[in-house]
Amino acid sequence: MSLVRVHNFSVSLDGFGTGEGQTLDAPFGHAGHRLHGWFFNTRAFRSMQGKDGGDFGVDDAMAATWADGIGAEIMGRNKFGPQRGPWEDHDWNGWWGEEPPFHTPVFVMTHHPRPAVEMKGGTTFHFVDGSPQDVLRQAKEAAGGLDVRLGGGPSTVRAFLAEDLVDHLHVVVVPILLGRGERLWDGLEGMEERFRIETVASPSGVTHVTFNRA
Repeated sequence: MSLVRVHNFSVSLDGFGTGEGQTLDAPFGHAGHRLHGWFFNTRAFRSMQGKDGGDFGVDDAMAATWADGIGAEIMGRNKFGPQRGPWEDHDWNGWWGEEPPFHTPVFVMTHHPRPAVEMKGGTTFHFVDGSPQDVLRQAKEAAGGLDVRLGGGPSTVRAFLAEDLVDHLHVVVVPILLGRGERLWDGLEGMEERFRIETVASPSGVTHVTFNRA
């Protein structure tokens, strides 16, 4: 059975999954890299970039499962890029360069569909307008029986959680206070009743919280 999985999703102590003021040069707004510092030195992150080396340990062990058994990804438009409204630039194809790390079909949720973009390394971005259920149906078909990764951002993950479409959720609680941005948990009161929850503390200061469907 194909599962819907969220991996390596960082939130601040006050629940923000991204900061305010996203721009081309600041994908996470005023949060900068503070939400993801735990990730950057891991072997998993360096491997995503085609590099060797990196740290072992709790953070790497948790991060490294993100690609296992994944056949497609779903992301919100704001994870693809900072443009809003009708597309003004079809030449710029996201923050990941010519060979994005996904290596699968990626379904970008947007109210402004555009032609699919095929990148090096097996990633093809499909720009689709639809409900979480509609987009998930397309992603599962493309995944060919493998799992579907839900990549974010906060509003996209929140929408799928609200519709009870997520089977595995890995949240990394980072000990910072952002004060503003976009929250993950708004409107999800009682969500924890649907999951078995485990926590693992890391020497880096973050806490890994995993939610698996009960």
